[in-house]
Amino acid sequence: MAANSSIDPIDIGTLRTLVLVYDLQSFSAAAKRLDVNQSTISYAVERLRGALGDPLFVRNGNGVTATERCAALVNWARDMIGEIDGLASPVEFDPATAQGSVTISCNYHERQTLIPQFSAWLRAGAPRIRLVLLDAAGHGDVHLKQNQCDIVLGPVGVVGESFFRRHILTDHYVCVMDPANPLARSRIALSAYAKAEHVFITHSGEWQPLYLEALKAREIEIEPAVSLPNHDSLERIVAGTRLVATIPHHLARAMPGGLHVASLPFRVPISIDMYWSARTAKSGLHKWARGLLAEVAKACAA
Repeated sequence: MAANSSIDPIDIGTLRTLVLVYDLQSFSAAAKRLDVNQSTISYAVERLRGALGDPLFVRNGNGVTATERCAALVNWARDMIGEIDGLASPVEFDPATAQGSVTISCNYHERQTLIPQFSAWLRAGAPRIRLVLLDAAGHGDVHLKQNQCDIVLGPVGVVGESFFRRHILTDHYVCVMDPANPLARSRIALSAYAKAEHVFITHSGEWQPLYLEALKAREIEIEPAVSLPNHDSLERIVAGTRLVATIPHHLARAMPGGLHVASLPFRVPISIDMYWSARTAKSGLHKWARGLLAEVAKACAA
């Protein structure tokens, strides 16, 4: 029989704690997330330090920074935890009687275009399932990696062997403006577009719209007359002005109808993808929810 290893006492709970401290870069924040005393977090990390002979974390101001060995351990632990959680997820699923929740991290675009129909179909098919939405705001990949959500939805990229992707919709940009705007009278030329009074949606500085890169490739620089953190007040800001906003087509289509929608003088596709992890890959509930989202996207594209 092999001799006992120094890492034999390390359990899955200790590894979960390690990953959480790594993600939050703070012992106190991890304790708050888990609703435990900070001493509980410190004890778990100390066990790993003793077993591995590595400090794992070093103090950095009010937080902590992981050592190189800690980062490697977290990458391994994250994948293993996801696989174990996936094995523990119920495979059998009856929508009519099932209970549980589906948490989706997405942006305003998806909340306006896909989520309303998804919520309606979810309530009709699985009335006991709770839907939770998180604002991705450029952090959808973090939400997924920290197990704060089950699905990330949008034009994002999540890299890693334990993550899965499915493309569900391709959108593109259009221009919206007041119907009295002179640009609404005919097809917009690129030169006229470049000289227009633009509204920029900055996504609170967390993500840059794809059409700006396409303009830079054409050596065209445009400056905003108005910058907004998100789309929620766009219609009221644009109405009665000469402002032009460049937004996704399906989002423009979801607006009440007071603004004129015009083709952009260059085409920029927007890939809306769905990402999930090994933790929910085999779960009957989440497989069903992902299929439902794909059906909603198909209906939206029709």
